[in-house]
Amino acid sequence: MLEYKLYINGEFRDASNKGTIVAVNPFDRSVFAKLAVASVEDTASAIKAARNAFDSGVWSHMPKEERSAIIKQIADKIKENSALLQELEIKESGSTYKKSKDDMYLTYRAASTFAKLALSDFDEELDISKEGVSRNLLVREPVGVVSAIIPWNFPLQMAIWKIAPALAAGCTMVLKPAPETSVSALELAKIIDSTDLPKGVVNIITGDAEVGEEMITNPMVDKVAFTGSTEIGRKVMCLASATMKKITLELGGKSASIILDDADLDLAIDGSAYACYFHNGQCCVAGSRLILPNKIHDEVVERLKNKLGKMKIGDPMDKETDIGPLVSNKHQKRVLEYIEIGKKERARLVCGGGVPKGFERGCYVEPTLFADVTNDMRIAREEIFGPVLSVIKAKDDEDAIRIANESSFGLAGGVWSKDNDRALALAKRLRAGTVWINEWHLLSDKAPFGGYKQSGVGRELGIEGLKAYTELKHIHIDEVLDRKKKFWYDVTVPQD
Repeated sequence: MLEYKLYINGEFRDASNKGTIVAVNPFDRSVFAKLAVASVEDTASAIKAARNAFDSGVWSHMPKEERSAIIKQIADKIKENSALLQELEIKESGSTYKKSKDDMYLTYRAASTFAKLALSDFDEELDISKEGVSRNLLVREPVGVVSAIIPWNFPLQMAIWKIAPALAAGCTMVLKPAPETSVSALELAKIIDSTDLPKGVVNIITGDAEVGEEMITNPMVDKVAFTGSTEIGRKVMCLASATMKKITLELGGKSASIILDDADLDLAIDGSAYACYFHNGQCCVAGSRLILPNKIHDEVVERLKNKLGKMKIGDPMDKETDIGPLVSNKHQKRVLEYIEIGKKERARLVCGGGVPKGFERGCYVEPTLFADVTNDMRIAREEIFGPVLSVIKAKDDEDAIRIANESSFGLAGGVWSKDNDRALALAKRLRAGTVWINEWHLLSDKAPFGGYKQSGVGRELGIEGLKAYTELKHIHIDEVLDRKKKFWYDVTVPQD
């Protein structure tokens, strides 16, 4: 059995109270690893290590060229160890082989992108500067110590989405992965330890709510970066407010995929299925609401039903598997409960809805399709985070936009149409942070990512994501240098 320790101040150590948790493979519920689980004392120790490392200037004052080179070291070692990282992520999260292989590349790419962005020069002179009067500079400095808390759906990728920009900005940090998927983060700690990154700059610990609360409330922390549910995001925001910490919150979604009556249905149907069922719907941007005009409704629903029937449910290690298990038994039960809610709300179950035969031992749920859904139903309003698609009828384009925006979330959305001008007009009216036209799920490391409304606060990725780990400072340099000319002083201080 694999064993992992906490990574604090450049050392691998047991928990101070000797506490441990186990990693469970959702494919067959077998235990494959034992991990040290941090106490509050361990958490405070990790934060102190990050604080000392930041205050020493060993990282924040390092020339950006050197910081960039070390981040690139991390990226390259992720690439070198991608086969092992992929295997571990499949075992702990249920990610399919096909999906996790892409995740390894995207993780490497994100780290490489921020290695380049670390070279960015944000300093500028404002145009209010006037020769002989003053110079006015804007400079960006690292925000300080960061507490990063990540979810279980993309374990390694989410870790790098937090670590890479924080390091690029010159910050130090403590990272806590989800209890269900801590193995890949602790394996990443080994990779980081093998680079030239100074001790204490990155600390990786495990734990649940108690550990998370210490990470959010500890006064030595300057910023909290959280990805997870909106429900927990609200609690993070409240706890961080006590010390006015900077926050980035990437939260839930209930994204709407709108197929217009002129769409290429071969593309739109496959794309909408990909939008919802990719990684079993365990994506914050999942297109879990499908909005259809009456004209094409019945055809699209029938073709979707046939498409879902062709998806291969199987062992996630099998290279041909399309649908693997959900992350845990607990989450499986939650998704099945939502399916029962949909039935009670009198939505029409078109297909799926249960545990696939032959996979009762694992945490599986069939790809599920509901039709005759109205936007006031719970299955249309609440984030299920599973392979459940709700189809809603719309009278016209105007009605489709109304339905799409009638949500407390605003993370993503999409429009399918052969007419780009028509689609773009609707895309601009969707209240969401990312909108695709004739596509879904594709994100760029160089473009900002985040949500409107209760889908979050701030942005990740790209220059905006890097700036989120900085503080903005205005420096005024006086060039008058003559007391007699500084008449404004006379308001308070008389001249001699």
